[in-house]
Amino acid sequence: MTGSFLHDFGGMYLNALLVTLRISAWGILIAFVIGFIASLIQYYKIPVVRQIFAVYIELSRNTPLLIQLFFLYYGLPKLGIVLDREVTAIIGIAFLGGSYMAEAFRSSLESIDSAQIQSALSLGMTPSQVFFHVLFPQAMAISVPPLVANVIFLIKESSVVSAIALADLMYVAKDLIGLYYNTGEALLMLVICYLIILLPVSILGSIIERRLRYAGFGI
Repeated sequence: MTGSFLHDFGGMYLNALLVTLRISAWGILIAFVIGFIASLIQYYKIPVVRQIFAVYIELSRNTPLLIQLFFLYYGLPKLGIVLDREVTAIIGIAFLGGSYMAEAFRSSLESIDSAQIQSALSLGMTPSQVFFHVLFPQAMAISVPPLVANVIFLIKESSVVSAIALADLMYVAKDLIGLYYNTGEALLMLVICYLIILLPVSILGSIIERRLRYAGFGI
């Protein structure tokens, strides 16, 4: 990579990096909330609402993020609903991520032996105490690896938002390639920027997983 390329376009990549971080962070945070609520509804088999969330999970997991973004950004205005590009990107990431987070949480809840729940109830604990002191801590520990994998997946999927002309990392790289034909430099900077985001997430996830294993959660 030439020094002149970094000098000329480094600021553009920095701004694009911040955009990618912002939409990813908000989208993943909302996805965590959606996934947690959906997993509880599925685990406790709440009537009607459970079926609604089951449809949402299937719809989210079986349609590409690109199609979801196009529907939000180009389809909703036909109904009189106009969304900002960043808001569209955040909603799209959250909609997709919520279903993956829900499955991660749900599978971790269902992996806990029911004998533990029965034992806790027989000791006089209330259902809420059983959840917060028996189910929740173990489920969170078990779900760390798939949750970290989902976070990394969603950050990488955020590159799709360039399709709605949001100036994220992918959009800037494609723009520079189209304007100046600096393909090698533009793609190298793109890879470096994604590594700056993803490597700390991966390392942090490994550290948390290792500490939980040493703490005796058995993940």
